[in-house]
Amino acid sequence: MRQRRLLISLAAAAALVGGAVPALAAPSTKPTPPASARRQFDANHRLQKTRERAAATDREAESGSEVLEGSAQWSEARTSPGLQVPGAALSEAAAQAGRLPVRGGAWSQVTTGPYDNDAAGYADPVWSNYGAGWGLVSGRNTALATDGGWLYAGFADGGVWTSRDGGRHWSPTFQHEVTSSIGALWVDPSDHSLWVGTGEANTSSDSYAGQGVWRSTDHGRTFRPVGGAELRNSLIFSITASDRYVFAATSRGLWRRDRRNPAGTPWSLVLKPDPNPTDSPYQTSFITDVAIRPGSGGQSVLAVLGWRGGSDYNGFYLSNAGGAAGSFTRITPAGLDNSDIGRTSLSYTPKGDALYAVIQSPEYTNDGPPAPAQSTALKGVYKSANGDPNGPWTQVADVAKLAQSGSALSFPSTYEPGIQTWYDEYIKVDPADPNHVYLGLEEVFETRDGGRTWHAIAPYWNLVPQCYTPGGPDKCPFTTHPDQHGIAIGGDGTLYVGNDGGVWSRPTSLGTVAGWRDLNRDLHTLQYYYAETGRDPQGGTGIWGGLQDNGTSLLPGRSPTMVSPFGGDGGDVLVDPGDSDRAAVEYTDASIAVTANGGRSDGTTPSFRLISPACEWNPDLPGCDPSPRFIAPFEHDAADVNHWITGGRYVWESTKGFDTTCSGATCDWKPVFDAGDGSSVTAVETNHGVSYAGWCGPCNPLDDEGTGFVRGLATNYGGTWHTINAPNLPNRYVAAITTDPADPAHVYVVFSGYSRHWIPNAGVGHVFESRNGGATWTDISGDLPDVPGDDLIVWHGHLVLATDHLVYVADTRAPARWSRLGRGLPHSVAADLSLYPSGSALLVATHGRGLWRLTHL
Repeated sequence: MRQRRLLISLAAAAALVGGAVPALAAPSTKPTPPASARRQFDANHRLQKTRERAAATDREAESGSEVLEGSAQWSEARTSPGLQVPGAALSEAAAQAGRLPVRGGAWSQVTTGPYDNDAAGYADPVWSNYGAGWGLVSGRNTALATDGGWLYAGFADGGVWTSRDGGRHWSPTFQHEVTSSIGALWVDPSDHSLWVGTGEANTSSDSYAGQGVWRSTDHGRTFRPVGGAELRNSLIFSITASDRYVFAATSRGLWRRDRRNPAGTPWSLVLKPDPNPTDSPYQTSFITDVAIRPGSGGQSVLAVLGWRGGSDYNGFYLSNAGGAAGSFTRITPAGLDNSDIGRTSLSYTPKGDALYAVIQSPEYTNDGPPAPAQSTALKGVYKSANGDPNGPWTQVADVAKLAQSGSALSFPSTYEPGIQTWYDEYIKVDPADPNHVYLGLEEVFETRDGGRTWHAIAPYWNLVPQCYTPGGPDKCPFTTHPDQHGIAIGGDGTLYVGNDGGVWSRPTSLGTVAGWRDLNRDLHTLQYYYAETGRDPQGGTGIWGGLQDNGTSLLPGRSPTMVSPFGGDGGDVLVDPGDSDRAAVEYTDASIAVTANGGRSDGTTPSFRLISPACEWNPDLPGCDPSPRFIAPFEHDAADVNHWITGGRYVWESTKGFDTTCSGATCDWKPVFDAGDGSSVTAVETNHGVSYAGWCGPCNPLDDEGTGFVRGLATNYGGTWHTINAPNLPNRYVAAITTDPADPAHVYVVFSGYSRHWIPNAGVGHVFESRNGGATWTDISGDLPDVPGDDLIVWHGHLVLATDHLVYVADTRAPARWSRLGRGLPHSVAADLSLYPSGSALLVATHGRGLWRLTHL
């Protein structure tokens, strides 16, 4: 899982985010690559990021505010030049959209088939995750709940899905509300209503804050909001209830409401210890869990303030008066290090006679753990054997104990169990057995003796020789995808777990690694960053796309099943329009790699060739690029498929196309423009040799020098590269640059973020047009909703704009009059646009609901 420091998104908490790292080892000439070498690369690469995080934390301590690493992306694009966005911004944008007309036909989903991570024939020994044992995967699951025969699953930006047959088949719901970002699910056993807490609480860069709590009384067919706007702009960690009250643990404190009146009255704030006088987006009283002690008549309510970076107010808070406001007291539980409590999850035994907690350490996260541990953020797993939150508590598991329980992560090493406890953690007592407890970190562990012994029942991966051999995954026990977030146990004794790859299940009675059932065949919640198409030599249209934590996907032209030729966090993609076997893909930080055979490999020969000009991947290149984005942009010329452009601090060009090489000092990429020290290119475009680039630098409003966010534009229009200075362009993140296919001097720039109505000094406008190579600009945003823009494409004489809320269209002759485009597109972030070959259809890549297609305006 890649690590990077981040900023509040709309408005997500500053955090790190995980993504399974592809193996980068020397090409193997054997059918079985050295798994130890693959893991060692992962460990070394992650250690580098851990050190970067520690350096950022040192700066944070000096400045008294959170500092971003250069790789932060998703969130800063949406908040810069500010730190956070009011929750009303998204709901107001949705209301603005509702007042616009709709034109065009119906959207149809392209990704309706399964996504096979272990597809035979795509076993690149260097770049694929073939043999990991994950099987079919979907997008990041964040919450699970069961109710008799009903199973509910919530996703990062994919809404809620329901199943009546244990996950064999799923139906989407909560797809057209203001947000599709889900943080928590809870079923009220008294009336079987489903409560949905919006706002993913995993504090990753693409974790969106929510719009409150919603409730369904008909198993997800319809929803109504619960309360008013009190929980808007919160991340919701959990929802639970006593006989009298429902509680919501959020990033802005603990809230309560009368269970008997689910819709009418507002939520009441009952615990918010940090006064946060500076209005920091981080010191907002992150209540990471709340638990009501069984047998206490609802009187004993325990909440944990667990901001992952640490604060003076982190700790355990106990109420013995039903959780009423003013009744909570910060306690000092015996046996716990009360100076080092971060994100914490809680679970009582059914009778309340024991209490378990998994605790993340802010100290370990910020400064590293004590020797011999090297990289964990896990403080430990603890048990209060008498159920009293005051203790005494005893540690029942630490990083070393878990690593020796069958984990695929070794100890000591540079990537140990619990390294991402701020991002992926839960603990859950089996309601049928108080000594049977499940623990979710990167992997799934269980104990059947109250914590004395632990077993890893879902290792990180199965990258061992017998599983990597072509055909091997069918001979090996499947495991789940890494990074655990959701858990539920059904009344029939079925365990359900959710993670960055979707949902899996197995009987609670099983005591071995085997027995996992993959439930992702019918889930379509993939989180794309980019997608592009080309003609498949075998017929039809091939579609490549880069995904959060699920590598780079390929949907062949004549196959309903997607395959994963390239693992890790997928990024930008570039496809030869005439031959989809020729593609350029990206892991992270401009690690561009090309294939000429569609990524096919039998496991003996790599199908991808690395051509990166970045220092991280090619440090022997003189003048290598020090600061590409985590997902760095690259494009080919609209008129010349061999003319490529990419960027980090520098803008780079190649005229060799898919024959580009860049290894050591020999490199076809040539730097043509320097955006400046600390800058990083965010968007590029090239057409008939005329190129444009947008960048930010500093990209972080809380940069070390106090400069704040700065963005820039440059072009070689007119013959030489120069910066573009236009006073009416807003100082916000440049998300996309698009030229008129017939005239490279006719250019459009798309800005992310929100206007100065929501963010001070952010300016106004999201789409700007220039007809003279950027010398002057006209704001053509017109009646567009005030919502972050993501991409723009010219199609059949129209401008098509992808945003964080739907897709919009305007006539190029009247570009300030916008309409919503098409019907039926879910309310997931529309991250990228591309055209099918010859412009026959439009493709939109969403960050939570896969790929969708529109055939006519």
